[in-house]
Amino acid sequence: MQVLQYQPFFWLHYCIKTMTLSSCAEHYLNPNWTVCAPALMAILDAAEQEGVSRQLLLREADLLEAQLDLADRWFPVSSYYKLYSLAAGLSGNPDIGLSVGRIMFLKGMNLQLYVCSVCKSFRDYLNLIPSTLKMRGDIGKIHAFREGNLVELRWVPLLPSTGRTRYCSDEVLAASAAIINSLCLLPVPVVKATFSYAQPADTSKLQAIFGRSISFDQPYSSLFFDSAALDYLIVKQDYHQGPDASNPFRELFENEHPADSFLANLKSFIIRHLPEGEVTIDNLASQMNISRRTLQRRLADRNTNFLHVLQDVRSRMALRYLADDRLGITEIAFLLGYADQGSFSSAFKSWQGVSPRDFRRKK
Repeated sequence: MQVLQYQPFFWLHYCIKTMTLSSCAEHYLNPNWTVCAPALMAILDAAEQEGVSRQLLLREADLLEAQLDLADRWFPVSSYYKLYSLAAGLSGNPDIGLSVGRIMFLKGMNLQLYVCSVCKSFRDYLNLIPSTLKMRGDIGKIHAFREGNLVELRWVPLLPSTGRTRYCSDEVLAASAAIINSLCLLPVPVVKATFSYAQPADTSKLQAIFGRSISFDQPYSSLFFDSAALDYLIVKQDYHQGPDASNPFRELFENEHPADSFLANLKSFIIRHLPEGEVTIDNLASQMNISRRTLQRRLADRNTNFLHVLQDVRSRMALRYLADDRLGITEIAFLLGYADQGSFSSAFKSWQGVSPRDFRRKK
């Protein structure tokens, strides 16, 4: 089996607790594991849709909704499993994980639009999405493999026991299927799906999402796609423009020096490549089809340097992204190319004197 270049999917890594956690499983829960608030909110939303009292769930799980409203707040992963166990039990719906998966897909669409702006193909998208361990919490991750004419997206939970029950696999795979089929100009349907839990009595909803080629009691919960889809073109988004059609990105820079297209183009290249991670002068020069020496000379002619331009882009884009309330601080850190939320927060505080969260509250 040939392994593709791997970056775990962002929206696809939301392991869900089943009806109960055994004492053995609880024993292996790392007390330092945490999960982000949106993953908890999705469980609440799905359960409320099933007629379960939101307040009852919060009370039984020892959670306060005011805390959950802070999208960038982190909670012990044990609270996550406990909430899911309560929601699944009170709703009596064995397919609730599918609903949570759809909610996570829909709530992640805003970030998806930004990410699609820097991808050309489905392959690019697979290699760009950041780790769930960094973005959503200590739940699990998806590995991508290629075998023959198929691509496998395999869910690997950190707590192995969750792979033997329904809700974890259902949510992860439902979110994955929805995201993948929304990216490209051509549809990317699921060819087959495998599940690591036993076959339920009613598989109709599973078949409605994943098709009829599904199997159970497998080593992993996985989705399989035709490998030809790797080269499908991504639906292009206009990265210059915000989601409300105001404050276009190009206006952040092009109005500074109307006659200087070089700096405007350089900053546009930086914006597009920030989500890939560390942006260096060498890879930017390569993308612009010029040498490193030429890029340095042109910047020196303008009394600046690459690191100064990079920081200027990040600081201005941070303000633009913070103006979009639908983006969390962790998501903004990813879009700006920082390794984690803490690194972004430290940089932002050096620019503005306050943390990103406090800046957003004041505005």
